[in-house]
Amino acid sequence: MKVYPFGSEDAPAILLLPGTCCHWKGNFGHVIPLLAANYHVLCVSYDGFDETEQSEFPTMLEETEKIETYIQENCGGHIRAAYGCSLGGSFVGLLAARQNIQMDYGILGISDLDQASAFAAKLLVNLAMPLIYPMIRDGKMKGRFLQKRMEKREQQMPEYTRAFLKMLGGARPYVTMQSCKNQFYSDMITPLPDKIAVPGTEIHIFYALKMGEKYRSRYQQHFACPVIHEQDLQHEELLACCPEKWVQLVKSIIH
Repeated sequence: MKVYPFGSEDAPAILLLPGTCCHWKGNFGHVIPLLAANYHVLCVSYDGFDETEQSEFPTMLEETEKIETYIQENCGGHIRAAYGCSLGGSFVGLLAARQNIQMDYGILGISDLDQASAFAAKLLVNLAMPLIYPMIRDGKMKGRFLQKRMEKREQQMPEYTRAFLKMLGGARPYVTMQSCKNQFYSDMITPLPDKIAVPGTEIHIFYALKMGEKYRSRYQQHFACPVIHEQDLQHEELLACCPEKWVQLVKSIIH
């Protein structure tokens, strides 16, 4: 795992945690300069997903421990905020629940917080990975049917589809299928406690209404008093398509 720093070390620190199988730069590269003027930006690049390392993603808990160690050793154990894109929101929840570091604000960016039994998670991963992995490895869908579906989606929502694919990070042949499997599987089987409440930590959630109503109940299940920011958008559409508005909202939360 690597952490890429930007901005002044004397500024309040904000930790950025990428989404599932995303490259850190594809995920956050367009907003980092906008944040770095006011904050010490720390962008995590997970094990198995960084081109400068030869590693594989282990488990959510092992990666969380590495993130905590970095914050303890480089930030005195305290950060102003952590923003988790999609899967990154699971890390924000784990960091809050474990209380091994102090963060003033935890922000979950449209995280689904899916949970499943080990059997169901393994089945889902084995079914989904042959379809998803070629996109990560080669930057394009495998098979004519899936490619046509992607082309249709791009016709329906061109800006969002292109921006979302850009967030993934393009073709990355160095990412192994095992890293992708480990990340998908571990995220689904790693329990997040209910009614997380940590003194001194505010939890904020960017809730994309077009994902469905069930996610609101998940957020309220896992966090005692979450501040939910409703957005009539698709999954991570604000971050992908409206970087200035995303930064403005983040700054308004973490001051």
